[in-house]
Amino acid sequence: MSEFPISPLILFGVGSSFACSGLFYHLYQEKKMELIKLKEIPVFRPDHRLATLLKSYPHRRLQYVAVEGLVEADEKPLTSQFVPRCYGVLQKIKIVEHAEYWNSLTKTWSSRPTNKKETNNSVPFSLICPDSYISDFHVRVQDPSEGSGYFLERVYHRVRRAEDGLVNVVLQGISGERVVAMEESEEMLRVGSNLTVFGEVVLEGGHGKLQAPRDGREYLMVPTDYKSFIERHERSASMWKMLTALTGIVGASVLAGVIYDTVGKDDRSK
Repeated sequence: MSEFPISPLILFGVGSSFACSGLFYHLYQEKKMELIKLKEIPVFRPDHRLATLLKSYPHRRLQYVAVEGLVEADEKPLTSQFVPRCYGVLQKIKIVEHAEYWNSLTKTWSSRPTNKKETNNSVPFSLICPDSYISDFHVRVQDPSEGSGYFLERVYHRVRRAEDGLVNVVLQGISGERVVAMEESEEMLRVGSNLTVFGEVVLEGGHGKLQAPRDGREYLMVPTDYKSFIERHERSASMWKMLTALTGIVGASVLAGVIYDTVGKDDRSK
């Protein structure tokens, strides 16, 4: 009987290919199920058709829907501190000092962020249709801080090198630490940008109100229209499906080649 001819490295490669294929298939199935659930959610625009539908429902409430529209400030909008003629309804400003400290063990300077400062500002805002007027129906977004998803746009980012001034020299001498850079960034939800919100809608005072669902489902905010949001998920599902097929084919091809070579060697040895 001949010795086992298959290299452990080849076996590891085949096993890894099938393992990756199984993992990618699992991720594909998860994304596929997520897509099915997303497509079951009713989608509306903030117009009179939504208002009419709300009036026909008990308690004038839709439990979980998606509403897509343009962001409109209900009061005077926020002004960017760094970008001219840039207005928004949510604003986050972060200032971070980056410092270096002397590591006596390694005899080198190591970096770390220090003195983080974050400022958050907001004004009430609503979703409107692109062709709506001030008197038209709109949907006010309640408590956006409770919403999940990353829906702020970075409008400004700058890293400034610190100068070796007197204060920096004194700090370096006292604590063995020196400031090397100052990072400034600003993120905003801009007026006029697309936003899709998944939540509960209530008719109140002639206008809609979007709020966190009472049944515990996700209060999700997406900085794009609904169609683009779904297309992004479909591309992700297609990617996992392609990787499933690719790694499966690679593993099967290598395994088939090994079996063919092994059978051929056995036939030649007879």
